[in-house]
Amino acid sequence: MSDTTTSNESNNPLGLSSIPSVSSEGLVPVGRRASLNSYIAALWNRRHFILAESRAKMSGSTKRNLLGYGWMFLNPILSVMAYWFIFGFILQTSRGVENFLGFLVVGVFFFQYTGKSMTGGTGAIRSGASMIRGFQFPRAALPISTVVRNFLDFIPTVLVMFILIAIIPPLESITWRVILIFPIIALQTVFNLGLACLLARVGHKLPDVSNFMSIVNRFWLYGSGVMFVIDDKLAGHPQLLAAMQFNPMYSYLELTRNSLLYGVDSPWWMWASAVLWAFGLLIVGFLYFWRGEESYGRF
Repeated sequence: MSDTTTSNESNNPLGLSSIPSVSSEGLVPVGRRASLNSYIAALWNRRHFILAESRAKMSGSTKRNLLGYGWMFLNPILSVMAYWFIFGFILQTSRGVENFLGFLVVGVFFFQYTGKSMTGGTGAIRSGASMIRGFQFPRAALPISTVVRNFLDFIPTVLVMFILIAIIPPLESITWRVILIFPIIALQTVFNLGLACLLARVGHKLPDVSNFMSIVNRFWLYGSGVMFVIDDKLAGHPQLLAAMQFNPMYSYLELTRNSLLYGVDSPWWMWASAVLWAFGLLIVGFLYFWRGEESYGRF
């Protein structure tokens, strides 16, 4: 028997097979923040999971109601009726506003799209705590899933909006500018993604922020020109008017109204504001969320 065999038997007296060694190259601890390129690639690889989860939450919320998907149409319509009664009929903010009901429909429908993404994004990490503890995945999938779900809810309401505008007098003459609705919705969706990612980390660090979201949402609603024309009400306060026009929702609502209701061209600065807000907030919000990736498993 060779010396090599004798040496191996002395080192392994029980005759067990040797344990293979594994290189640690390329391995990272669980929860460690990946590089930005790897993180984005991982999100893209889980796009089907994000879409499936969004659809599951969407169907799960509707099954709990007797009318099911009907509330996707009734909620914005009832909101429009309530705002019309208070602001249009009682407070008479409809004076001087061409097609006030259409003006209100666009404002309510489009603002609710962003408002839901804001409140849902704020609680995305805490509502997904069990999933974070049980699975390893890019945590940005949670706020993104919230926005995707709201987008899926929003599409049918856009169809309802078109029907309401088409049948409620005064009837508007449709121009080629109606196709601009699609890039406007795309820009607003990009803006919602950035907003949800930004607030998801803020809501995780400061849980009490979620209690203020309804107040912030209401203040933002009144400051975005949903129920009245800001330009008329603040004509005597140019600095306040400029601050209100800097509001991203003001640009998205006015672009939609000009393209769909009034058939006129929007000023270039309004398009520039919509683009800068959308992609600027997406970059800032996503990077801010990504830098906190390691902390989302701690509650």
